[in-house]
Amino acid sequence: MHTTIDISNLTEDQLFAVPFFEYVAKEMTINTAAMEAILKHCSLVHFRKGESILDLGFESRYIYFVLKGECISYFTDYNGKKTTWFFHFNSPDSLVKNIFAVDYKSFLSREPSTISIEALSDMTAIRFSREDVFFLTNRTGILERWIRIINEKAFMMIYDRLSTLLTLSASDRYKKFLSEEPYLLNMFSNYYIASYLNVAPQSLSRIRKNL
Repeated sequence: MHTTIDISNLTEDQLFAVPFFEYVAKEMTINTAAMEAILKHCSLVHFRKGESILDLGFESRYIYFVLKGECISYFTDYNGKKTTWFFHFNSPDSLVKNIFAVDYKSFLSREPSTISIEALSDMTAIRFSREDVFFLTNRTGILERWIRIINEKAFMMIYDRLSTLLTLSASDRYKKFLSEEPYLLNMFSNYYIASYLNVAPQSLSRIRKNL
């Protein structure tokens, strides 16, 4: 499903939200009233390269819809080793896991975050607070169906990510990566690709050489 949206009534200051409206319109009809409600419950934010978007141990109070730039979410183990969980960016190849930056578990449970999120470049995003999402889904019902669809997609992607890390060998993880997300090679350094595959950079070089 993909519906057209009417942006003729939007002011110049409101046009930043058009990419989000277009994304929602892929799954449901979004009318002028819905767009007006959404605009009242989101804000445009900017981050500088290297800036922390979410720190480990702090509550994830916001969902970010990436408009421009890139960031990563990552885990840090007891030895301080960082493992990239997801890359976040917005392009024609982007999926749910790419476009939204959030610690979903912390956002829903209000518990401290178990991941960190960091901007890898100057970044622009639309920010929704937990209260914004609650209002739009539970009090107005505008995004209720859309949120349910996104939740289902996010669950499947997280399950697939965990399955990949826990069941596949390093070589098979790289083969799966080449099959499903080869465009990331041109977007991120070998260091981050290796971290995403949970291998050392030297191991990634050996895997590539063997293949």
